Amino acid sequence: MLPEILVANGDKKYSYYLSALVKKGLIRKIAPKIYTSNLIDSDENIIRRNLFLILSKLFPEAVVSHRSAFEMKPTASGDFFLSYKYTKKVKLAGVVVHLLDGPLGQPEDTPFINGLFIACPERAFLENLQTSYQKMNGAKCLTQSNIEDRLEKVIRINGEAAINVLRDKAHMLAERLGMKTEYERLDKIIGALLSTRDAKVLTSPLASARVFGEPYDPHRYELFQILFSALNTDTFATLPEGNVSDKAYRNFAFFESYFSNYIEGTEFTLEDARQIVETNQPLPSRNEDSHDILGTFFIVSDRKEMSRIPTTSDELIDLLQTRHRMLLSARLEKHPGQFKMQNNHAGNSYFVNFELVRGTLKKGFDFYQALRSPFARAVFMLFMVSEIHPFDDGNGCISRIMMNAELTHAGETKILIPTVFRTDYLQALRKLTRQDDPSVLVKAMNRVRRFSATLQADDFDIMKLQLERANAFSDSEEDILRF
Repeated sequence: MLPEILVANGDKKYSYYLSALVKKGLIRKIAPKIYTSNLIDSDENIIRRNLFLILSKLFPEAVVSHRSAFEMKPTASGDFFLSYKYTKKVKLAGVVVHLLDGPLGQPEDTPFINGLFIACPERAFLENLQTSYQKMNGAKCLTQSNIEDRLEKVIRINGEAAINVLRDKAHMLAERLGMKTEYERLDKIIGALLSTRDAKVLTSPLASARVFGEPYDPHRYELFQILFSALNTDTFATLPEGNVSDKAYRNFAFFESYFSNYIEGTEFTLEDARQIVETNQPLPSRNEDSHDILGTFFIVSDRKEMSRIPTTSDELIDLLQTRHRMLLSARLEKHPGQFKMQNNHAGNSYFVNFELVRGTLKKGFDFYQALRSPFARAVFMLFMVSEIHPFDDGNGCISRIMMNAELTHAGETKILIPTVFRTDYLQALRKLTRQDDPSVLVKAMNRVRRFSATLQADDFDIMKLQLERANAFSDSEEDILRF
């Protein structure tokens, strides 16, 4: 079977072989010296799919450089940049290859395909700080703002030591490659990010935020913006709180606490959980787990506490820490009331870097305060706290507490996430986190909110019966929430 890409190499016998294949209709020419056995797909698709192989054959010893060294794909306008032996523009189907007269592979550069190289990060940063006169999509260099964001990410992920190593390597390369001017620009930017040079040189909001002590997670900021747009452009019904009496509010609060902890793996029988709450005493064999139930119930059964919502980003942080302190008062090893001091994750889901928690909360607050619907604010608060995961433990419970505080403040029904709905709830959160899709979360929370509005009873056993009829306690994936 013929390979998809065949390249003429100057050998007369091989050229004759290629010509014979062309005559037989087995291959076709798609670029100078480049043939393909794919007679179906477009030239553009074939070239983009095999771009690096083609470049290595056409321009041996070239270096993927400038913005292409970071992006590793053509720009939106189809431009791709290589440092080579001379300057020339070569047009392929769907791709314009810009050959730039410059240094070939250096010891620091990464060997790639068939003698092709990829510029090392230090070289790529220097090259991208060269002067470029073309428009953004066709320019060989990324914007300074983009470069600042990439440098900020180095600090955010690997710390100040890593950025200093990068700067030292760039300095040595600049001496060898004659890029002193570019190094001076790089040095100023890194110095500004480390607060050792004038911050006025910075153009990126993310980089500036680091200088002023509030760096944030840019990916989560984008997710917040996506969710905000979805919530802000929709209209949601008002569902007034039906459990107006103290008894009814307390009954709902019990089941709210029970299910919220069950989701997190703190599983009790309903009878044991009720005993813990009614006696205000932990089970001797499960002291800490019992206190989780008590801590959650203590907060969510207090209508006054649950009516408090933040009006500033500082108040948001204070509310989170205060409620977390109440929630995990018995788990001193989990540092109740203190933001995490090391990174955390659940499976393959890695949450916001501990150094970025405050800044990311403050950036999220900007979106939150612009929402008007209590339900929209509640869903946004739920996702923001859950996605940031600001504490060592208790993040799921505290995110749902913050959500329901929004609804209690507005006089609307709180939301209860029963066991049977747990998978739907967690998958809806993941859909936004991993696929940038907010629709599933909004729909799921709206559905479970409408269910929660049907739970109204001064009598504990009646509310329990309502939940049983809805399959609320079921752990089976075959059951669904009925109402």
